Amino acid sequence: MSVRWGIGWTEGGTVAGTVTDGRVERGNQTRRLVLGRTMAIASVEGLEGLSIGRIAGELGLSKSGVFALFGSKEELQLATVRAARAVYVDRVVRPAEEAPPGLARVRRLCEAYLAYSRDRVFPGGCFFTAVSAEFSARHGAVRDAVAAARTEWIAYVRGLIDEARRAGEVPGDLDAAQLTFELVAMLEMANSDSALHGDDTSYDRAQAAITARLSAASSR
Repeated sequence: MSVRWGIGWTEGGTVAGTVTDGRVERGNQTRRLVLGRTMAIASVEGLEGLSIGRIAGELGLSKSGVFALFGSKEELQLATVRAARAVYVDRVVRPAEEAPPGLARVRRLCEAYLAYSRDRVFPGGCFFTAVSAEFSARHGAVRDAVAAARTEWIAYVRGLIDEARRAGEVPGDLDAAQLTFELVAMLEMANSDSALHGDDTSYDRAQAAITARLSAASSR
């Protein structure tokens, strides 16, 4: 069984079937509005570009109202990471889960990532690639949240490759950690090239490289 990367988790939502009063629902709507904006900003400017005052001003909200929802800049940053993770699950992980276990699921995951980046779900490209670079040499709760999300993502990719091995679609002696590294590197290179240079041919190159690498890894 592969690692299931947070299927069903959402940020700032309510439990299905829970009855909420108007104030709670308005608070949830405001929270979703704020996090939609903070994710977009952070994907371009980084998480340090966020502040309660800035977000309140841009969205026409009261600073005290936004503060009541998040309490501090750090909590706003952490909530943004959690919200981006939920989007990532929905746009990248969930499509892969719809494919059968094995290399088909690995291929679908890579295709979903490239589509997520190409479609600019976040205006700066992959949210986690951007904030991982920003916090790679820092310390603290936000860095830990970013690092945990990346560790979980790598483990998920590795888990899908292990599934393919158990299904007999790749050799038993395949170095799954190495293949995981190569696939993630290709995906992130395509994202970075497109974001920096505006050249979407990187997605086609990445797709061709991934197809060739998975074909070489296949035992069939």
